[in-house]
Amino acid sequence: MNPQAKLIFMTSLLLGTTITISSNHWIMAWAGLEINTLAVLPLISKSHHPRSVEAATKYFLTQAAASALVLFSSMTNAWHTGQWDITQLSHPTSGLILTSAIAMKLGLVPFHFWFPEVLQGSPLSTGLLLSTIMKLPPITLLYMTSPSLNPTLLTILALLSTALGGWMGLNQTQVRKILAFSSISHLGWMAIIIIYNPKLTLLNFYLYTMMTATVFLTLNSMKVLKLSTLMTAWTKVPSLNAMLLLTLLSLAGLPPLTGFLPKWLIIQELTKQEMIATATLMALLSLLSLFFYLRLAYCTTITLPPHTTNHMKQWRTSKPTNVLIAILATMSITLLPISPLILALV
Repeated sequence: MNPQAKLIFMTSLLLGTTITISSNHWIMAWAGLEINTLAVLPLISKSHHPRSVEAATKYFLTQAAASALVLFSSMTNAWHTGQWDITQLSHPTSGLILTSAIAMKLGLVPFHFWFPEVLQGSPLSTGLLLSTIMKLPPITLLYMTSPSLNPTLLTILALLSTALGGWMGLNQTQVRKILAFSSISHLGWMAIIIIYNPKLTLLNFYLYTMMTATVFLTLNSMKVLKLSTLMTAWTKVPSLNAMLLLTLLSLAGLPPLTGFLPKWLIIQELTKQEMIATATLMALLSLLSLFFYLRLAYCTTITLPPHTTNHMKQWRTSKPTNVLIAILATMSITLLPISPLILALV
Protein backbone atom coordinates (compact mmCIF):
# COMPACT_ATOMS: atom_id res chain seq x y z
CA MET A 1 0.00 0.00 0.00
CA ASN A 2 1.11 3.55 -0.80
CA PRO A 3 2.76 5.07 2.37
CA GLN A 4 0.85 8.37 1.91
CA ALA A 5 -2.47 6.50 1.68
CA LYS A 6 -1.58 4.45 4.77
CA LEU A 7 -0.71 7.65 6.66
CA ILE A 8 -4.08 9.19 5.73
CA PHE A 9 -5.99 6.07 6.85
CA MET A 10 -4.08 5.82 10.16
CA THR A 11 -4.60 9.55 10.85
CA SER A 12 -8.32 9.19 10.09
CA LEU A 13 -8.47 6.20 12.44
CA LEU A 14 -6.93 8.22 15.28
CA LEU A 15 -9.14 11.22 14.43
CA GLY A 16 -12.35 9.14 14.47
CA THR A 17 -11.41 7.52 17.78
CA THR A 18 -10.53 10.89 19.34
CA ILE A 19 -13.79 12.51 18.14
CA THR A 20 -15.89 9.70 19.63
CA ILE A 21 -14.14 9.45 23.00
CA SER A 22 -14.12 13.24 23.52
CA SER A 23 -17.67 14.05 22.35
CA ASN A 24 -20.70 14.96 24.46
CA HIS A 25 -23.22 15.01 21.62
CA TRP A 26 -24.57 11.83 20.02
CA ILE A 27 -24.13 13.11 16.45
CA MET A 28 -20.41 13.80 17.06
CA ALA A 29 -19.94 10.32 18.54
CA TRP A 30 -21.73 8.79 15.54
CA ALA A 31 -19.56 10.81 13.11
CA GLY A 32 -16.40 9.55 14.86
CA LEU A 33 -17.59 5.94 14.57
CA GLU A 34 -18.28 6.43 10.85
CA ILE A 35 -14.81 7.95 10.21
CA ASN A 36 -13.28 4.96 12.02
CA THR A 37 -15.22 2.43 9.92
CA LEU A 38 -14.35 4.10 6.62
CA ALA A 39 -10.66 4.46 7.54
CA VAL A 40 -10.17 0.80 8.43
CA LEU A 41 -11.92 -0.67 5.35
CA PRO A 42 -8.97 -0.10 2.94
CA LEU A 43 -6.60 -1.54 5.56
CA ILE A 44 -8.68 -4.76 5.68
CA SER A 45 -8.89 -5.18 1.90
CA LYS A 46 -5.36 -3.99 1.00
CA SER A 47 -4.18 -7.44 -0.19
CA HIS A 48 -6.97 -7.59 -2.86
CA HIS A 49 -7.50 -11.27 -2.07
CA PRO A 50 -11.18 -12.35 -2.42
CA ARG A 51 -11.24 -13.27 1.28
CA SER A 52 -9.99 -9.79 2.24
CA VAL A 53 -12.63 -8.11 0.09
CA GLU A 54 -15.28 -10.38 1.62
CA ALA A 55 -14.02 -9.49 5.13
CA ALA A 56 -14.18 -5.75 4.30
CA THR A 57 -17.75 -6.13 2.96
CA LYS A 58 -18.89 -8.01 6.08
CA TYR A 59 -17.23 -5.43 8.30
CA PHE A 60 -18.84 -2.53 6.44
CA LEU A 61 -22.36 -4.02 6.56
CA THR A 62 -22.28 -4.87 10.28
CA GLN A 63 -20.70 -1.54 11.30
CA ALA A 64 -23.16 0.42 9.14
CA ALA A 65 -26.10 -1.42 10.75
CA ALA A 66 -24.66 -0.79 14.23
CA SER A 67 -24.10 2.93 13.48
CA ALA A 68 -27.70 3.22 12.25
CA LEU A 69 -28.87 1.66 15.54
CA VAL A 70 -26.73 4.12 17.55
CA LEU A 71 -28.35 6.99 15.65
CA PHE A 72 -31.83 5.49 16.07
CA SER A 73 -31.28 5.02 19.82
CA SER A 74 -30.06 8.61 20.31
CA MET A 75 -32.95 10.02 18.23
CA THR A 76 -35.48 8.01 20.25
CA ASN A 77 -33.95 9.35 23.45
CA ALA A 78 -33.95 12.94 22.10
CA TRP A 79 -37.60 12.53 21.01
CA HIS A 80 -38.68 11.50 24.53
CA THR A 81 -36.38 13.63 26.70
CA GLY A 82 -35.20 16.53 24.51
CA GLN A 83 -31.58 15.62 25.35
CA TRP A 84 -28.74 14.95 22.88
CA ASP A 85 -26.15 14.58 25.65
CA ILE A 86 -24.51 11.12 25.73
CA THR A 87 -24.65 10.85 29.53
CA GLN A 88 -28.41 11.67 29.61
CA LEU A 89 -29.63 8.40 28.06
CA SER A 90 -32.64 8.02 30.37
CA HIS A 91 -35.23 6.36 28.11
CA PRO A 92 -35.24 2.53 28.67
CA THR A 93 -35.97 1.61 25.02
CA SER A 94 -33.05 3.79 23.88
CA GLY A 95 -30.83 2.02 26.41
CA LEU A 96 -31.80 -1.40 24.99
CA ILE A 97 -31.24 -0.32 21.37
CA LEU A 98 -27.89 1.24 22.27
CA THR A 99 -26.74 -1.92 24.10
CA SER A 100 -27.57 -3.97 20.98
CA ALA A 101 -25.74 -1.47 18.74
CA ILE A 102 -22.60 -1.43 20.89
CA ALA A 103 -22.70 -5.25 21.18
CA MET A 104 -22.76 -5.39 17.36
CA LYS A 105 -19.88 -2.91 17.09
CA LEU A 106 -17.77 -4.84 19.61
CA GLY A 107 -18.70 -8.35 18.51
CA LEU A 108 -20.44 -9.48 21.70
CA VAL A 109 -22.57 -12.65 21.48
CA PRO A 110 -25.14 -12.95 19.79
CA PHE A 111 -23.77 -10.29 17.36
CA HIS A 112 -20.33 -11.91 17.14
CA PHE A 113 -20.49 -13.85 13.85
CA TRP A 114 -18.76 -11.18 11.75
CA PHE A 115 -15.69 -10.79 13.95
CA PRO A 116 -13.80 -14.11 13.46
CA GLU A 117 -14.50 -13.99 9.70
CA VAL A 118 -13.28 -10.40 9.34
CA LEU A 119 -10.17 -11.08 11.42
CA GLN A 120 -9.42 -14.20 9.37
CA GLY A 121 -9.60 -12.18 6.14
CA SER A 122 -7.36 -9.34 7.41
CA PRO A 123 -3.56 -9.11 7.66
CA LEU A 124 -2.15 -9.50 11.20
CA SER A 125 -1.35 -5.76 11.45
CA THR A 126 -4.97 -4.83 10.60
CA GLY A 127 -6.19 -7.62 12.92
CA LEU A 128 -4.31 -5.88 15.74
CA LEU A 129 -6.14 -2.61 14.99
CA LEU A 130 -9.53 -4.37 14.83
CA SER A 131 -8.94 -6.15 18.14
CA THR A 132 -7.67 -3.13 20.07
CA ILE A 133 -8.10 0.49 18.90
CA MET A 134 -11.40 -0.19 17.06
CA LYS A 135 -12.91 -1.43 20.33
CA LEU A 136 -12.08 1.76 22.23
CA PRO A 137 -14.86 4.11 20.92
CA PRO A 138 -17.75 1.63 21.57
CA ILE A 139 -16.38 0.82 25.05
CA THR A 140 -16.12 4.56 25.77
CA LEU A 141 -19.80 4.99 24.79
CA LEU A 142 -20.73 2.09 27.12
CA TYR A 143 -18.63 3.72 29.87
CA MET A 144 -20.42 7.08 29.48
CA THR A 145 -23.92 5.57 29.39
CA SER A 146 -23.28 2.82 32.00
CA PRO A 147 -25.64 4.23 34.72
CA SER A 148 -28.61 4.03 32.28
CA LEU A 149 -28.04 0.51 30.91
CA ASN A 150 -29.97 -2.65 31.75
CA PRO A 151 -27.89 -4.82 34.16
CA THR A 152 -29.73 -8.09 33.36
CA LEU A 153 -29.25 -7.73 29.60
CA LEU A 154 -25.55 -6.91 29.94
CA THR A 155 -24.97 -9.82 32.35
CA ILE A 156 -26.64 -12.25 29.91
CA LEU A 157 -24.60 -10.89 26.96
CA ALA A 158 -21.40 -11.11 29.02
CA LEU A 159 -21.99 -14.69 30.17
CA LEU A 160 -22.88 -15.80 26.63
CA SER A 161 -19.79 -14.05 25.22
CA THR A 162 -17.43 -15.67 27.73
CA ALA A 163 -19.04 -19.09 27.12
CA LEU A 164 -19.10 -18.96 23.32
CA GLY A 165 -15.75 -17.19 23.04
CA GLY A 166 -14.15 -20.09 24.90
CA TRP A 167 -16.27 -22.84 23.36
CA MET A 168 -15.89 -21.86 19.70
CA GLY A 169 -12.14 -21.31 19.98
CA LEU A 170 -11.50 -24.90 21.02
CA ASN A 171 -11.38 -26.58 17.60
CA GLN A 172 -9.74 -23.77 15.60
CA THR A 173 -6.43 -24.21 13.78
CA GLN A 174 -6.17 -20.66 12.41
CA VAL A 175 -4.36 -18.38 14.86
CA ARG A 176 -6.35 -15.26 13.86
CA LYS A 177 -9.67 -17.00 14.54
CA ILE A 178 -8.40 -18.20 17.93
CA LEU A 179 -7.46 -14.60 18.78
CA ALA A 180 -10.90 -13.42 17.61
CA PHE A 181 -12.67 -15.83 19.97
CA SER A 182 -10.23 -14.83 22.71
CA SER A 183 -11.29 -11.21 22.12
CA ILE A 184 -15.00 -12.13 22.37
CA SER A 185 -14.32 -13.93 25.66
CA HIS A 186 -12.44 -10.91 27.10
CA LEU A 187 -15.25 -8.57 26.01
CA GLY A 188 -17.58 -10.70 28.14
CA TRP A 189 -15.43 -9.93 31.20
CA MET A 190 -15.53 -6.21 30.36
CA ALA A 191 -19.31 -6.13 29.77
CA ILE A 192 -20.21 -7.87 33.02
CA ILE A 193 -18.61 -5.23 35.24
CA ILE A 194 -19.36 -2.03 33.24
CA ILE A 195 -22.44 -1.13 35.33
CA TYR A 196 -21.00 -1.89 38.77
CA ASN A 197 -17.48 -0.51 38.32
CA PRO A 198 -16.86 1.14 34.92
CA LYS A 199 -13.21 1.96 35.74
CA LEU A 200 -12.48 -1.76 36.06
CA THR A 201 -13.76 -2.24 32.50
CA LEU A 202 -11.30 0.36 31.24
CA LEU A 203 -8.44 -1.20 33.23
CA ASN A 204 -9.34 -4.62 31.79
CA PHE A 205 -9.43 -3.11 28.29
CA TYR A 206 -6.01 -1.44 28.64
CA LEU A 207 -4.35 -4.61 29.91
CA TYR A 208 -6.10 -6.74 27.26
CA THR A 209 -4.93 -4.30 24.54
CA MET A 210 -1.35 -4.52 25.78
CA MET A 211 -1.30 -8.34 25.85
CA THR A 212 -3.08 -8.73 22.49
CA ALA A 213 -0.72 -6.22 20.87
CA THR A 214 2.22 -8.32 22.13
CA VAL A 215 0.76 -11.53 20.67
CA PHE A 216 -0.14 -9.96 17.30
CA LEU A 217 3.23 -8.21 16.88
CA THR A 218 5.11 -11.39 17.84
CA LEU A 219 3.11 -13.52 15.39
CA ASN A 220 3.60 -10.87 12.71
CA SER A 221 7.37 -10.83 13.18
CA MET A 222 7.46 -14.66 12.99
CA LYS A 223 4.98 -14.69 10.02
CA VAL A 224 2.68 -17.21 11.72
CA LEU A 225 -0.94 -17.70 10.60
CA LYS A 226 -1.66 -21.37 11.42
CA LEU A 227 -0.90 -23.70 14.33
CA SER A 228 1.17 -25.94 12.03
CA THR A 229 3.43 -22.98 11.16
CA LEU A 230 3.67 -22.09 14.85
CA MET A 231 5.13 -25.54 15.53
CA THR A 232 8.18 -24.81 13.34
CA ALA A 233 8.64 -21.19 14.49
CA TRP A 234 10.80 -22.23 17.48
CA THR A 235 13.85 -22.45 15.19
CA LYS A 236 13.59 -18.80 14.19
CA VAL A 237 13.68 -16.71 17.38
CA PRO A 238 13.74 -18.99 20.46
CA SER A 239 13.70 -16.12 23.00
CA LEU A 240 10.65 -14.54 21.31
CA ASN A 241 8.89 -17.91 21.47
CA ALA A 242 9.44 -18.12 25.22
CA MET A 243 8.00 -14.61 25.58
CA LEU A 244 4.98 -15.59 23.44
CA LEU A 245 4.37 -18.58 25.74
CA LEU A 246 4.30 -16.36 28.83
CA THR A 247 2.13 -13.69 27.14
CA LEU A 248 -0.43 -16.32 26.08
CA LEU A 249 -0.58 -17.62 29.66
CA SER A 250 -1.00 -14.01 30.81
CA LEU A 251 -3.94 -13.57 28.37
CA ALA A 252 -5.43 -16.73 29.89
CA GLY A 253 -5.28 -15.05 33.31
CA LEU A 254 -2.86 -17.30 35.22
CA PRO A 255 -1.88 -15.90 38.64
CA PRO A 256 1.73 -14.66 38.67
CA LEU A 257 1.19 -12.80 35.37
CA THR A 258 -0.43 -9.44 34.48
CA GLY A 259 -3.61 -11.00 33.00
CA PHE A 260 -4.65 -12.31 36.41
CA LEU A 261 -5.17 -8.77 37.77
CA PRO A 262 -8.40 -7.78 35.90
CA LYS A 263 -10.01 -11.22 36.43
CA TRP A 264 -9.22 -11.11 40.14
CA LEU A 265 -10.60 -7.58 40.55
CA ILE A 266 -13.76 -8.33 38.52
CA ILE A 267 -14.53 -11.49 40.53
CA GLN A 268 -13.93 -9.49 43.75
CA GLU A 269 -16.31 -6.72 42.60
CA LEU A 270 -19.01 -9.23 41.54
CA THR A 271 -18.75 -10.86 44.98
CA LYS A 272 -19.20 -7.42 46.61
CA GLN A 273 -22.35 -6.96 44.50
CA GLU A 274 -23.61 -10.35 45.87
CA MET A 275 -23.43 -11.93 42.40
CA ILE A 276 -21.54 -14.96 43.66
CA ALA A 277 -23.17 -17.43 41.22
CA THR A 278 -22.28 -15.16 38.26
CA ALA A 279 -18.68 -14.76 39.49
CA THR A 280 -18.33 -18.56 39.86
CA LEU A 281 -19.78 -19.14 36.38
CA MET A 282 -17.42 -16.56 34.82
CA ALA A 283 -14.42 -18.16 36.52
CA LEU A 284 -15.44 -21.61 35.29
CA LEU A 285 -16.08 -20.38 31.74
CA SER A 286 -12.60 -18.83 31.60
CA LEU A 287 -11.26 -22.40 31.80
CA LEU A 288 -12.54 -22.94 28.25
CA SER A 289 -10.37 -20.14 26.90
CA LEU A 290 -7.48 -21.35 29.09
CA PHE A 291 -7.59 -24.60 27.10
CA PHE A 292 -6.98 -22.97 23.72
CA TYR A 293 -4.33 -20.62 25.12
CA LEU A 294 -2.54 -23.69 26.50
CA ARG A 295 -2.91 -25.31 23.08
CA LEU A 296 -1.27 -22.29 21.45
CA ALA A 297 1.44 -22.28 24.12
CA TYR A 298 2.01 -26.02 23.64
CA CYS A 299 2.40 -25.57 19.87
CA THR A 300 4.70 -22.59 20.44
CA THR A 301 7.35 -24.10 22.69
CA ILE A 302 6.69 -27.65 23.81
CA THR A 303 6.02 -29.44 20.51
CA LEU A 304 8.87 -30.56 18.30
CA PRO A 305 7.45 -31.31 14.86
CA PRO A 306 7.98 -34.73 13.27
CA HIS A 307 10.78 -35.01 10.70
CA THR A 308 8.21 -35.47 7.94
CA THR A 309 6.77 -31.97 8.36
CA ASN A 310 5.79 -30.20 5.14
CA HIS A 311 6.79 -26.80 6.51
CA MET A 312 10.22 -25.46 5.78
CA LYS A 313 12.06 -24.66 8.99
CA GLN A 314 13.04 -21.02 9.21
CA TRP A 315 16.52 -20.74 10.67
CA ARG A 316 17.48 -18.01 13.13
CA THR A 317 17.45 -14.50 11.79
CA SER A 318 20.13 -11.89 12.48
CA LYS A 319 17.37 -9.26 12.65
CA PRO A 320 16.96 -8.06 16.28
CA THR A 321 13.59 -8.31 17.98
CA ASN A 322 11.52 -5.14 17.83
CA VAL A 323 11.96 -2.95 20.95
CA LEU A 324 8.18 -2.39 21.11
CA ILE A 325 7.56 -6.16 21.36
CA ALA A 326 10.18 -6.42 24.13
CA ILE A 327 8.56 -3.60 26.17
CA LEU A 328 4.99 -4.87 25.67
CA ALA A 329 5.97 -8.47 26.47
CA THR A 330 7.71 -7.38 29.68
CA MET A 331 4.65 -5.38 30.75
CA SER A 332 2.29 -8.24 29.80
CA ILE A 333 4.17 -10.58 32.13
CA THR A 334 5.38 -8.55 35.11
CA LEU A 335 2.77 -5.92 36.09
CA LEU A 336 0.98 -7.96 38.79
CA PRO A 337 3.35 -7.02 41.69
CA ILE A 338 2.69 -3.30 41.10
CA SER A 339 -1.11 -3.73 41.02
CA PRO A 340 -1.63 -1.34 44.04
CA LEU A 341 0.06 1.42 42.00
CA ILE A 342 -2.10 0.62 38.92
CA LEU A 343 -5.26 0.73 41.07
CA ALA A 344 -4.16 4.05 42.58
CA LEU A 345 -3.70 5.49 39.07
CA VAL A 346 -7.09 4.18 37.91
